[in-house]
Amino acid sequence: MAAVLVAASMVAAAPAAADAFTQCVQSKWPAARSAGVTRATFDRVTAGLRPDPKTVELSGRQAEFVKPIWEYLATAVSDKRVTGGRAALDEHRATLANIAERWKVDPEVVVAIWGMETSYGTYMGDHNAVRAAATLACNGRRRGTFWTQQFAAAIKIAQDGHVPLERMNSSWGAAMGHTQFIPTSWQAYAADYDGDGKRDIWRSIPDAFASTANYLAKHGWRYQETWGYEVVVPRGFDHGLADGQRKRTLAEWSQLGLRRAGGGSWPRPNDPAYLLYPAGANGPAFLMLRNFDVIKRYNNADAYALAVGHLADRIVGGGAFEQAWPQNERPLTRAQVREVQSLLTRRGYSTGGVDGQVGPMTRAAIRAYQKASGKVPDGYPSTQLLSDLQRR
Repeated sequence: MAAVLVAASMVAAAPAAADAFTQCVQSKWPAARSAGVTRATFDRVTAGLRPDPKTVELSGRQAEFVKPIWEYLATAVSDKRVTGGRAALDEHRATLANIAERWKVDPEVVVAIWGMETSYGTYMGDHNAVRAAATLACNGRRRGTFWTQQFAAAIKIAQDGHVPLERMNSSWGAAMGHTQFIPTSWQAYAADYDGDGKRDIWRSIPDAFASTANYLAKHGWRYQETWGYEVVVPRGFDHGLADGQRKRTLAEWSQLGLRRAGGGSWPRPNDPAYLLYPAGANGPAFLMLRNFDVIKRYNNADAYALAVGHLADRIVGGGAFEQAWPQNERPLTRAQVREVQSLLTRRGYSTGGVDGQVGPMTRAAIRAYQKASGKVPDGYPSTQLLSDLQRR
């Protein structure tokens, strides 16, 4: 009897959920109208639209935030991807040179983003941008104005004929085409390089390259300058300086004892940089320049930006990182990060909320707690940190 009742309740719940989703989608009409979508287009696109369950599932599992950074980099900057990037750079050299001349963005960085986003166009996602955006606007944990804007923008792109609706392939998060633009970013930055009147980042590789270069240029890319340097930190160094925010010139960092891993001088000693420990004081250290932050505008994760910069370097002949990652340590899960945030907050160290995300406020709270406890104040959320907080 219990099993029958459960089954009956599930059958009853399914239509109710579908009706709620349909009602939510229809409530987005004012936003679509404001974006320039006609009523006829909106009705045609939304007829029979259903949520994408895979989108909801994947929205909480971004690799940049849940994988250990060394595992993430091993995949992102694999030998196969480096080889593929070199081949792509060679194949599209003339187009990339023209784009570099026009937008002042280095070709290897454009290729690295292409490799990171879709493995050089071999996989552009098996979702539909309109459906994915509608799902996140109406049925996901991220629902809100942002995804309503993406939903409306995606419909407008199809309406304007840049790509047929059925070919608007995307990631679970409605990131589209060879270099994965969300719809509003496509509207703001996509470029028609081949001059056919369409900004087709799905079928035109030159359009995708130009769009990526335009995006980076508009966010302040510095042409023919690097993204950062791997550095060696001296013994007795004040690890509290690695807060990922305070900038000093490279020359000033040198005066504090930092040197380039593998040797070498700074091409521009007056460049401002901040010190970052992606895996804490026990792992590699990096001085990050302006271009690192520009890459993060594409995807706001240190792991992603580090992978793009490193892949670009490898594509043009650079070597692997010099220092080892602390692979015996395991990063905290989201649930464990929330526990750390909760425990720190109870002790008077504000993390800005308990959300499972390690942002600047959480790192600052960790650093303050570590300093007060006589620990290395690197701001890294380790399993040892969690254990210490649980015991106190």
